[in-house]
Amino acid sequence: MEEHYVLGLILASLLGFLLVYALFFKKNDRRYSVEAVKSNTATTTTAINGECRSRNGAGDDVDVIIVGAGVAGAALAHTLGKDGGRVHVIERDLTEPDRIVGELLQPGGYLKLIELGLEDCVEEIDAQRVFGYALFKDGKNTRLSYPLEKFHSDVSGRSFHNGRFIQRMREKAATLPNVQMEQGTVTSLLEENGTIKGVQYKTKTGEEMSAYAPLTIVCDGCFSNLRRNLCSPKVDVPSCFVGLVLENCKLPHANHGHVILADPSPILFYPISSTEIRCLVDVPGQKVPSISNGEMATYLETVVAPQIPPELHDAFIATVEKGNIRTMSNRSMPAAPHPTPGALLMGDAFNMRHPLTGGGMTVALSDIVVLRNLLRPLRDVNDASTLCKYLESFYTLRKPVASTINTLAGALYKVFCASPDQARKEMREACFDYLSLGGFCSEGPVSLLSGLNPRPLSLVVHFFAVAIFGVGRLLLPFPSPKRMWIGARLISSASGIIFPIIKAEGFRQMFFPATVPAYYRAPPVW
Repeated sequence: MEEHYVLGLILASLLGFLLVYALFFKKNDRRYSVEAVKSNTATTTTAINGECRSRNGAGDDVDVIIVGAGVAGAALAHTLGKDGGRVHVIERDLTEPDRIVGELLQPGGYLKLIELGLEDCVEEIDAQRVFGYALFKDGKNTRLSYPLEKFHSDVSGRSFHNGRFIQRMREKAATLPNVQMEQGTVTSLLEENGTIKGVQYKTKTGEEMSAYAPLTIVCDGCFSNLRRNLCSPKVDVPSCFVGLVLENCKLPHANHGHVILADPSPILFYPISSTEIRCLVDVPGQKVPSISNGEMATYLETVVAPQIPPELHDAFIATVEKGNIRTMSNRSMPAAPHPTPGALLMGDAFNMRHPLTGGGMTVALSDIVVLRNLLRPLRDVNDASTLCKYLESFYTLRKPVASTINTLAGALYKVFCASPDQARKEMREACFDYLSLGGFCSEGPVSLLSGLNPRPLSLVVHFFAVAIFGVGRLLLPFPSPKRMWIGARLISSASGIIFPIIKAEGFRQMFFPATVPAYYRAPPVW
C-alpha cells in the first residue's frame, strides 16, 4: 500500500501541473482601469473643490481616513499611525463587538500580528493557544498538528472572544497621538472627477460631517454599503452558522480546533476562553430553522447532537436548552477591485471566504503588511492618480497568500459537506483518510490551512493527490466498470470544485504574479 500512496502523489502532481497548464491558456487577462470606476460611482457624493489633503472634523490635517475599526481597520490604523501617518478612523460603534465568528487566528496570522507589532493584543483577554485540528468522521478521529517546529515557542494559533481582541487593537491604536478614533456612520464617499476625496458621515450625535484625506481606506466589514463604488461584488451565501457557547466542559483534544464531518455539513468546536467552547453548526443554504418557534432547538437536539463527540454531548444539549442561540450568514466574495484614485478596499469589505478554515483574519493582516510596505517609501500621497497606479501592485502582491487561503476554504467546505452523490462521498472519505496518513499527507495541507505555507501550487497538488488517492482506493484490489466510472466522476467532481474557485480568484495573479506588470511597479518619485 505504501508504494500506492507514493504513486498516487506522483500522479496527482502530474495531473495538477497539466490541468494548471491547460487552464493558464484559457484564462483571459482581466484588467481594470480608472475609467471603469467612473461608470460605477453614481451613488457617491460630489465633494467641494479644494485640496485633497483637507481637514477633518477636529481641524487637523489627515493623510488617511479609515472607514471601520474591526480587525482590519483597527490593525491598519495602528500600523499606519506607528509609521507616522495622520489617521482618522470613523467607526459606527466603538463599544465592544459581540460576534460568533472571527474568533480563531491561525499561526500564519499570528506571525503577521508579530510583524505589525500587535502580538500583545492577544494578551489579557483569556485567549487560548491552538496547536492544530482534530477531525472526526463516523466514530473515527485523527489529530492534525500545525508544523511549528521551525518557529519560536510562542508561535501557535490563538482563539478568543472577537470583541475583546478588537477592543485591544482599538485601544492600542488610540494611544498614538496621530490617530483619531471617532464614532460615526459613513453614509457616502465624496467624489470629484473620478477621485475619492473623503467621506460624508453622521457623528454620534447625528450631525452631518465631511472628512477629507488623500487616501480613504474602506474596511466596513462583510455588510459594507460602500464597496459597490470600489469593486464588482459577487457575494455568495453558501450556508449559515448557528453559534452556541458551551461552558465548563473539555474538548476531546485540548488546545485544538475540532471539525466534525457531519450530515449535512461540518460542525466546529474550539475554545474561546479558559471556560468556554465555541460551537458553530453549519447549515447549508440561506435559511435556517426558526429560533423563535423552537424549530432550531429541535433541529440541534435531533439532527446535530447525535453526531457530536460524547465528551461534548451533555454540554451541547444543556446549552441548547438554555436557548442562547445565534445565527450568521457565511459569505464568500472574490476580490474584484476597480482601482480608484483616492480609495482602497480592505478586509471583509474587499474579500471574503467561507469561515470554515478560520482564514479571514490571516488574509486581512497579511494584506495590511503588504500595504504598509508599499506606503512606507512614499513621501507624499496627495497625487491621487499616481498613487492609485502605484497601489495597483497591492492587488497582485496579496494574491498568493489570499487566494490560497480563499481557495482552500471554498474547496474544503464543499468536500466536507455530505452529498448523495457517490463520487462526492468517496472524495469526502478519501480526504479524511489522506489526512489521517500523517507525514507529508497531513503536514502539507495543515501548513496551507494555517497560513504558514500559502503556496497555490502546493494546494492544487494536495487537492488532486486526495482525488487520486480516492480513485486508487476504488480500483484496488480489483477494478470493476462501476468503480472505474465512479473514479472518473470523482476526478471530474474534484475539478469542478477547485477550478471555478481558482478562476474567480484570478489564475494568472495566483500562480504567476511575477508576469503581471503591476508586480514590478516602483514607488513614484514626486
